[in-house]
Amino acid sequence: MTGIEGPLAARVLDALLREDYAGLHRRVDPETHTLRLPGRAVGLVRADPPFLSAFVVDAAQDLRLRDVFAAVRALADPRDDVTAFERECRDALAAIRLHEDARPAVYRRLARIPDELRTGPGTFYETLAAYNDHPVYPTGKGRTGLRTADLSRYAPEFNPSFALYWAAVPGATLAGDRPSWWPTPADVGFETAAELFPVHPLAVPQVRREPGVTVAPDRYLQVAPTLSMRTVAAAPLDHLKMPLPTSTLGLRNRRTIVPGTLPDGALVERILRRVLAREELPVLLADEQTYGHAVSPHLGYLVRRFPAETARAHVVPVAALLADAPGGGHVIERWDVASLFDAYLSALFAWNVTLFRYGIALEAHQQNVALVLGDPDDGPPRILVKDNDGALIDPDVLHGRLGVDPAADPRDLVDRRMRTRDPEALARVFTTITLHLCAAAPALGLAERGLLPWRAGRALIRDRLDAALGPDEAFLRSRTLDAAALPGKAMVTAGTLVDKARTGAADINKHYGPPGPNYLRDEPNYLRDDTCC
Repeated sequence: MTGIEGPLAARVLDALLREDYAGLHRRVDPETHTLRLPGRAVGLVRADPPFLSAFVVDAAQDLRLRDVFAAVRALADPRDDVTAFERECRDALAAIRLHEDARPAVYRRLARIPDELRTGPGTFYETLAAYNDHPVYPTGKGRTGLRTADLSRYAPEFNPSFALYWAAVPGATLAGDRPSWWPTPADVGFETAAELFPVHPLAVPQVRREPGVTVAPDRYLQVAPTLSMRTVAAAPLDHLKMPLPTSTLGLRNRRTIVPGTLPDGALVERILRRVLAREELPVLLADEQTYGHAVSPHLGYLVRRFPAETARAHVVPVAALLADAPGGGHVIERWDVASLFDAYLSALFAWNVTLFRYGIALEAHQQNVALVLGDPDDGPPRILVKDNDGALIDPDVLHGRLGVDPAADPRDLVDRRMRTRDPEALARVFTTITLHLCAAAPALGLAERGLLPWRAGRALIRDRLDAALGPDEAFLRSRTLDAAALPGKAMVTAGTLVDKARTGAADINKHYGPPGPNYLRDEPNYLRDDTCC
C-alpha cells in the first residue's frame, strides 16, 4: 500500500502543471528542472515521449497528497473549490486501496470464466478496464459521493451483480420499443398499470423524493455494471443506462441524466448511420433509439442494443486493451500486438477523418470505442461506437455533404453546445479525443509495458493518420501532423476547481488549457514557453 499515494500525488500535480492551474508554468525553472511551490521545490523530468507536456513530476521523490493540497491552498483563488478538489483526491486514494485489496479475488473469478463466455458485449473486459487509470484524469478511479461499501456492491472493478429497482413515473416521455425482458407492473409488485423506469439501487433515495413517483416494492432483473458504472449489462446484447448520484472525472461531471441528452444521442446516431450508408467503413454502431425521461435528471434511462455481429466476438473497449489479463500478460496479447494496433488505428482514423469531412467530431473516448474481434478468418477488426451525446457538428458542412434529412437534422439538437460553425472547435475535439486518448495514449501504454516501442507506435499513428487524411485535408493535417503544438484539456480545473462562470467554458468537457508539444514531430521543442508543461 505504501506505493499508492506517491504516484497518485505525482499524477495530480502533473495535471495541475499541465493545465497551468494558478499560473504554475511561471514556477517552472527549465534549467534546474524544478517546480517552485510554496514551501518546497518539486523535481521535474523531461517527458519521454512528451505526451501532452514536456515536463512531468519526478515520481521517484517523496511526494504526498498533503504536499499537493498545501500548494493548491497557497496558490488558489479564494473562489476555487479547493475543498471539493481535496475530497476528490482522497476518494480516489480510498478507491485505489480498495481495488488493490479486492483485485486478487476478482481476477481469480474472472480466470475461471470459459473463453466462450467472454464474448459479446458483456462485462468481462469492462471489469478489466476498470482497473486501469484514466490516460489523463488523475483521480479517474474515484467516484465522489459514494462510500467504499457502495463501490464494493456496485462498481465494475468488483464484478458484482445486483437486482434493479423500478418506479412508476407519470407523464414520462418515451421513444422506441421496450425490450422483451422489460417487466410488467405485476412483475415488480404493482397492482395497476404504470409506466416503469429502471432505478439503480444507489439512486433510490433521490427517486423516492420525486413528486408523484412511486418506487415498486419488488426488485426485478439481475444486472452487472460496465466500465461507466451507471450503465449495466441487462441481456446478452442489451445494456441499460440509468442516473447515478455520483461524479466522475470532476465534481461537475455528474452521472445523472439530463433529459435532453437522450434524444440528442439518438439524433446523432441517426446522422452517423446516414454517413455509414454512404461510406464503406469498418464501423458498427450501437442502437440508442429506445429511452425514457421525465423532467428530473434522476428520472431517465437508455436501452442500448448492440448489433448481432458482436454476439460471438470479443468486444474489447479500447480502455481494456492494456489491462492485465487474468491468466497473465495483457489483454491485447491475446492477438498479435503490432498488427492489431495497426488495424485499429486504420479503422479509427478512417472513421474519424471521414466524419470530419462531414463536419462531425465525436467525443468517443476509450470507454465508448471498442474493438470487435473474432477469428482471423473474419477479416480486419471493426470498431464499435456508442454514446454519442457529446458530439460536435457543423450543420452547414453536414448539409452540404448529405443534404437535409428531417429525421437527422443537427439543428434539432436540444443542447446547442453540440453545434458549431468553427472548424477549429472540431479540430480540437478530434485532437484531444481521437488522437490523444484513442491513439497516442494506447501507444504510450504499449511502450511502457514493453509490448511495442514508442518509436514504432508513433510511426504507426503518423502513417495511418497520414493515409486517412489524404492529399486534400490540409486543414486537419495542419492541426495534427504538422502542428507546432497540440491542444490539451484543462479537465481538473474546469471539472472541479473553477466554476464555468470564471473559466468561460460552455462545456466543461471541452475546456482547453495551454497547448502541449506535438509528440508526432521528430524534434519537439521542449523549452518553448507555450509548450512548457
